[in-house]
Amino acid sequence: MNFKYNTKHLLSGLLMALSTSLFAQEENTLGALITDRPDATESPTAVPKNSIQVETGAFYESYEENNFKTENLTYNTMLMRYGLLENLELRLGWDYTNNKTKFNGNEVLSTDSFSPLLLGFKVGIAKEKGVLPEIGFLGHLNLPFSVKKELRPENTSVDFRFSFAHTLSEKSSLSYNLGAAWENDAPEAAYLYTIAYGYSLSR
Repeated sequence: MNFKYNTKHLLSGLLMALSTSLFAQEENTLGALITDRPDATESPTAVPKNSIQVETGAFYESYEENNFKTENLTYNTMLMRYGLLENLELRLGWDYTNNKTKFNGNEVLSTDSFSPLLLGFKVGIAKEKGVLPEIGFLGHLNLPFSVKKELRPENTSVDFRFSFAHTLSEKSSLSYNLGAAWENDAPEAAYLYTIAYGYSLSR
């Protein structure tokens, strides 16, 4: 089995999150706002029951190999999360991306398109206990009908991952994901692994 390694630069910014309760008559104290956008590491925590959380962001990716350079600028990584049950959320996402391909520094292709519409779920499996992390499980379908016809993949892509989170101190945490994805009409699974360190600047 051959693996290719591509350098990936991820520039995260423009993060906005909004959380609101759907049922004002219910007393529901929301905890800390935990987001999944715009980085690549998903948290194991589902949003509270009967709550909607909307997140968005922007990021830049760059890959270079054999004089070909691909640049992707995603303007909007919109994700809507709805707490259906105490430890279960439903997820709806949609990105808009500009893709550029360059050869020897000269642009040879540029496209703009929405990504496949993301439908998914997240379920909380276990709470953090001592050295044992908080654990969640996520699954997604990416429906291709929202993509321009000339760029549309033939098949619906699928991904799943386990998400883990450790509290390191009152102000810092460590999260990581392990999973697999079948996407872009690829016959074989691509393995997913991400890690993120978080530090709070406020108390």
